[in-house]
Amino acid sequence: MYGTTLANFCVQLSLVLDRDVIDKTAIAGVFDIHVEAPPADDPAGDATYPASPTDALGSAIFDAVQKLGLKLEPAKGSGELLVIDRVEKPSGN
Repeated sequence: MYGTTLANFCVQLSLVLDRDVIDKTAIAGVFDIHVEAPPADDPAGDATYPASPTDALGSAIFDAVQKLGLKLEPAKGSGELLVIDRVEKPSGN
């Protein structure tokens, strides 16, 4: 990622890890970030989405983030949810 903030980097990590990653570093600025990890379609079948710390892709991502001097820590927090109670076909006008 070129010219990105740590907040945007967290958004990208959230997509890969299928869990919220929140930037609590308070580090402002724009950075060029290069992280190497095995491809998601690993022929050996070791890497799958969503990644977790226990699979090959997740482990590689956690290690790569630590090499950047950052740390991923699990934590509990509040969040917003959208709950759909019911779905109906629209009425014809």
